Amino acid sequence: MPKLCETDDLTDVQEQILDTVRRFVRDKILPVATELEHKDEYPTAIVEEMKELGIFGLTIPEEYGGLGESLLTYALVVEEIARGWMSVSGIVNTHFIVAYMLQQHGTEEQKKRYLPQMATGEIRGAFSMSEPGLGSDVAAIKTKATRQDDDTYLINGQKMWLTNGGSANLVAVLVRTDEGRPKPHQNLTTFLIEKEPGFGETAPGVTIPGKIEKMGYKGVDTTELIFDNHKVAATQILGKEPGNGFYQMMDGVEVGRVNVAARAVGVANRAFELGIGYAQQRETFGKRIADHQAVLFRLAEMGTKVQAAHQMVVRAARIKDLGNRNDLEAGMAKYLAAESCKEVVEDAFRIHGGYGFAKEYEIERLYREAPMLLIGEGTADIQRMIIGRRLLEEYRQK
Repeated sequence: MPKLCETDDLTDVQEQILDTVRRFVRDKILPVATELEHKDEYPTAIVEEMKELGIFGLTIPEEYGGLGESLLTYALVVEEIARGWMSVSGIVNTHFIVAYMLQQHGTEEQKKRYLPQMATGEIRGAFSMSEPGLGSDVAAIKTKATRQDDDTYLINGQKMWLTNGGSANLVAVLVRTDEGRPKPHQNLTTFLIEKEPGFGETAPGVTIPGKIEKMGYKGVDTTELIFDNHKVAATQILGKEPGNGFYQMMDGVEVGRVNVAARAVGVANRAFELGIGYAQQRETFGKRIADHQAVLFRLAEMGTKVQAAHQMVVRAARIKDLGNRNDLEAGMAKYLAAESCKEVVEDAFRIHGGYGFAKEYEIERLYREAPMLLIGEGTADIQRMIIGRRLLEEYRQK
């Protein structure tokens, strides 16, 4: 059992799930992660074993074939997976967000159609908000769905930064529709787009050009998504009512931010383990570098940051599990965990000295992975805006 990132008051089932995932990470992910990452190779064997473990259906209700677990359980599982290799946690993250959005906002028909196959991993989800000309300004989306009649729409436009864009066969896509409402975000609609896995034209009028080359976060496919007169039935609108897409996506992003925060904790925890392990092996000036005060203080700060970020993730998840609004807590958790992760990874890199720069050492991979967490599910500046505005709401002067 790790000394950091322990969680109080878990059920026996939660403990069993986490123990299973820890062994899976130890035996199946850590031994191959760096090799696959350097090859930018999709972890097919790991994904197949995750299907067997039921991880793709972890939060999907039992009535639809899932395990029916909480956001907290999922966040703790993500911490463990990201500790092994962050890219693997990315494979389940967008899938989880789409499943959550279906549970919260989908019609019963949509739930029955998709959730059972999502629970087994047969259907794997991705979701798409960003476009080449915008990032955090969601209300400025230009990709448009034009109503043809009561039953169909035509979608045209270009989306960007889809995690699992190639491997997914169900994409929740946020586009603009003409609802005649006064505010731009009130005219956004979420469509459930079915496609084949792979690259090229994966459905009529739907093209996945190929993987975007990245400095880190390799293995998992990150892509564009191009619509060219893609015809889709009106029944594929999430919840069947147009104009609700912004609220649906923001609900999904709240749990997504908890997920990204959990990933940051997992990566930081692994960096701490590598740093404190190396500090006890390496000797300079006749003693372990861990016994030099400069390194000892660095280790103390690293451990404190990891533990604090973990506790904030747990709090944000538990608040959401109670059915309460958690945008403040999720924003705080994501902001602190991502920033702390960057700092802890860099400190572990410094402890390794020149060896941290060598590809044969795991810390080199973590050093390239950590920056993605600073921008995923909203940049640090966006989180600060969310946090500041919510604090003003809570502490409004009367």
